[in-house]
Amino acid sequence: MEKKVYERHIKNQKTHWWFSVRRDLIFKFIKKFSKKKRIKILDYGCGSGTNINALTKLGQVHCYEKDYKTSRYLSLKYKKNRKVVVIKKIKKTLKYDCIVLADVLEHIKNDNQALNNLKKNLKPKGLILLTIPAYNYLFSKKDVVLKHYRRYGFNQIKNLVSKNFKVLRITFFNTFLFVPIALITLVLKFLKVDYIEKVENTPNKFINNLLMNIFKAELFFLKYIDFPFGVSIIIIGEKKNF
Repeated sequence: MEKKVYERHIKNQKTHWWFSVRRDLIFKFIKKFSKKKRIKILDYGCGSGTNINALTKLGQVHCYEKDYKTSRYLSLKYKKNRKVVVIKKIKKTLKYDCIVLADVLEHIKNDNQALNNLKKNLKPKGLILLTIPAYNYLFSKKDVVLKHYRRYGFNQIKNLVSKNFKVLRITFFNTFLFVPIALITLVLKFLKVDYIEKVENTPNKFINNLLMNIFKAELFFLKYIDFPFGVSIIIIGEKKNF
């Protein structure tokens, strides 16, 4: 991602409705499917550290971010936190109970190879959790700025993950806001408008709370059902031991 994108995420990650609810969703999925109370987690492509504090509630967190300045920022921020280790390289000897890729896979050109490699860093029956943007027809200038190679179809990501992992659950999310987000995206895509800065900055308090409460309502329903469509997809799998 571009430097200003990292800076914008650092500034907005605590309060922005999207980051806040996605963080809760990731936490709840891992907690539900983990067989241990305390686990070792790799936050792969952790960016500005959006999910780190939430993940530390589950155990120790190793954070990997290839952008040097962002990685250094995280090292300084968490230098006194024993639950957080910022790593510069993922060694083959490191083994994790869970690996998280929160909106990361779409940034990787060879996504299949990346998952193959990360599987080697999982303990037997270790978990992998991914969130990814859905529907390639929604690919817009925002995706270009974020340096996305693609957005994913439901079966596309399910089949990709299934090669090395037993899929425990997969569902769309950000469903309640799908229609307005999709319509706005398609219109702005047609008009070739650059809108990323506006949507990634935290809106005024009223709008932010409104969007957060609508998005957060999904967490209740996701306890019982899978959504048939949405702006994003979340998938969690267990390492296959061949």
